[in-house]
Amino acid sequence: MAQQVFPTKGNLIATKKTLALSTMGYDLMDKKRNILIREMMGLVDQAQKLRNEVDEIFDQAYAALRNANITLGMIGEIAESVPLDDGITIGYRSVMGVDIPIIKYEKKPVVLSYGLYDSNSQLDYAFMCFQRVKEISITLSEIENAAAGLSDAIVKTQRRANALKNVVIPNLESTVKFISDSLDEKDREEFSRLKVIKAQKTAKAKRLAAAQAEAAKAEAVGE
Repeated sequence: MAQQVFPTKGNLIATKKTLALSTMGYDLMDKKRNILIREMMGLVDQAQKLRNEVDEIFDQAYAALRNANITLGMIGEIAESVPLDDGITIGYRSVMGVDIPIIKYEKKPVVLSYGLYDSNSQLDYAFMCFQRVKEISITLSEIENAAAGLSDAIVKTQRRANALKNVVIPNLESTVKFISDSLDEKDREEFSRLKVIKAQKTAKAKRLAAAQAEAAKAEAVGE
């Protein structure tokens, strides 16, 4: 649907410029969307591999922990003695203007928080497995958050691209056509008007010439 604009050459030029910019904007958004999709799909593949690895190590860790609990008895006190890990910081990187979180983990030397007499090989193995799960989970959370952020950006970019493609650009094209058709119609009307005026002037000139010729003839007869 054409916008309601006054059909002038100035408006035609301005609308064509807006149409060109909108078309360029759509092309850029489409390229951005494709880049974001490729980036996200790569992250999704990485996340799936890490989830599989986490599940496998979790199974091993819980099996070892279950065996340790059977042989050592209640290990709740040992679990509570494990210190909190504060070696995580969060930063950001930009992908096509989208801020993606980066989780930096300062890995510290593994120090057992329990005595040798309070443990066995199963508990030690469970401890190491959970350490590995923690490290993978940090990487996995970074990737999953990045993928979620990219997914939101893709939806927003797609929505804007669709608005340009399906609404803005067609409206501008209709407006350009409306103005062009109106100006062409004005040109045809002006041409017709000038043609009529020219015909009237020509007819008037012929009548004047005929009158002058008739007058000259009458004057010659009178002499």
